Amino acid sequence: MEEIVNKVANSALEVFDLEDYYPRGIRTQIDLSQWLLDGFVLKEKDFREHLKNHDWEQYKDNYIAIICSTDAVVPAWASILVAIQLAPFAKKIIHGNLGDLETAIYQEILPKLDYSFFKDKPVIIKGCSRKPVPKSAYVLAACYLQPFARSIMYGEACSAVPLYKAPRN
Repeated sequence: MEEIVNKVANSALEVFDLEDYYPRGIRTQIDLSQWLLDGFVLKEKDFREHLKNHDWEQYKDNYIAIICSTDAVVPAWASILVAIQLAPFAKKIIHGNLGDLETAIYQEILPKLDYSFFKDKPVIIKGCSRKPVPKSAYVLAACYLQPFARSIMYGEACSAVPLYKAPRN
C-alpha cells in the first residue's frame, strides 16, 4: 500500500489565523436605555444618579460596547459620561454594538503585527473560526499581508479561494 503524503503540511503555505490574535476578555454591551425614563427619555438628574449608583467595577478588564437599543434621541454626552465611568476598569470602550467592538479590537491589533515573516510566501487566511472574528478583520489582514505575501488565499488548504498573486519581476 502506498503511503499517504500530506502535501499541505509539506508545502511552503503559511496559515494566517485571525483567531490567534483574538484577545481574551469578556465582551459586554451596555444599553443606555436602562437608565432612561421608559427607555426613551433622558432626564439628566436621574441619569446621573443611576450612573453614580451603578457598580462599574463589575466591568474590570471587559471590552465594552455602549449602545441604546431603543429609538430614543440620546445626547452624545450621555455615552461619553458612561465611558468616563468605565475608563478606570475596562480594557476598551467603544460606542456601537458587539460587532463594532470586535472590529475596533482588530483595527487596533492588526496594524501592530510584523508581517515580514510572510515575505515571498504563499499565505492562506484561515476562513473558519469559532470566535466572532468580523469580516472587516479579514479584509484588513489581507491588506496588511499583500505587500509581503507571494500569494494570498482564503479558506482552508483543501479548498482555498485564490485572492491575490504578486506580479513576477
